[in-house]
Amino acid sequence: MESDECEFDSTWEDEHQNKTPRKKMYRRSRRNMYAAKDMQDFRHSCQFLDYDDEEPVRDFFYNLEFYQGRIRSSPDNIHIDEFHKHWWGQYGWLEEVHSYIQWLFPIQEQGLNRWSHVLTKKEIKLFRRDKQALRNLVKSYEVMLDFYGICLINIHTGEVRRAPNWRQRFKNLNRYTHNNLRITRILKCLGTLGLEHYQAPLVKFFLRETLVNAELSNVKQSVLDYFMFAVLNKSKRRELVGYAYKHFRPQEEFVWGPKKILQKETSKEGEQERVRTHKAMPGMNKTHAHPYSERMVSEKLYKNDHQKDDKAVSQKKLMATEKKQIRGNANCLCF
Repeated sequence: MESDECEFDSTWEDEHQNKTPRKKMYRRSRRNMYAAKDMQDFRHSCQFLDYDDEEPVRDFFYNLEFYQGRIRSSPDNIHIDEFHKHWWGQYGWLEEVHSYIQWLFPIQEQGLNRWSHVLTKKEIKLFRRDKQALRNLVKSYEVMLDFYGICLINIHTGEVRRAPNWRQRFKNLNRYTHNNLRITRILKCLGTLGLEHYQAPLVKFFLRETLVNAELSNVKQSVLDYFMFAVLNKSKRRELVGYAYKHFRPQEEFVWGPKKILQKETSKEGEQERVRTHKAMPGMNKTHAHPYSERMVSEKLYKNDHQKDDKAVSQKKLMATEKKQIRGNANCLCF
């Protein structure tokens, strides 16, 4: 790592390795170090989720039982099926009510709703094995994606794209920035409860919209500080950081990863692309060789044919001239 900007970023390190604290460098940086620490703590909290059997078994798992349809949320008194059926497309409710998000996307941190419940390790383990709960979690995810102008197009890979009403929904998302916190919670929840493969496609979507398409200017900072580092899969996270570096401008101000490594990887990708293009060229030449050769042959044949025609015409003209001369001589003899 190059500097303290990567102090809490283990994308290029082992999550659990013991590191010697490095000397702080007091210089200006646009990297939100509070966010970096928060996301590092989150990633650490998600280690070994399927192997923790030491926690005492509780009689009641509020978040799991809510998603199983056995209890209602509090204080809104909403059943999970009612939420999916009646709240879909109710953008006013989804924007103005702030107590449902903690129930829909529980995490291992206390939220602002004091009637919601923090996920426990044992509850997480049970939730990740419960097919009904996971199906309902995906439905909740789709409700919120629609609210943000996004649609899930592949339930297996997590691939997403713009919804038909994306312009209107992007405008709302860009205006009400508390949704950045909600999206961060959603990403944390997906990773914690067994839908880790949904994280990277959503983050890639937001990186593309903010850095490439220049949309959602008020979401851009959260995408770089929070969303990107919520991705638990290290190789996917590294790809996302590389994608962000490639499209961030000005590139020299990129502070979300070690620039030397990113520059090297970007150069390597560029070289690989040039090699692929070079290898494809012989095939392209071969492909275009036949039409080109045929055209040249056709032109040559056309030219030769015309030369033959010209000779034939010249011979005909000569014969006609000779005939005229013979007739003229004959006429002269008649006189």
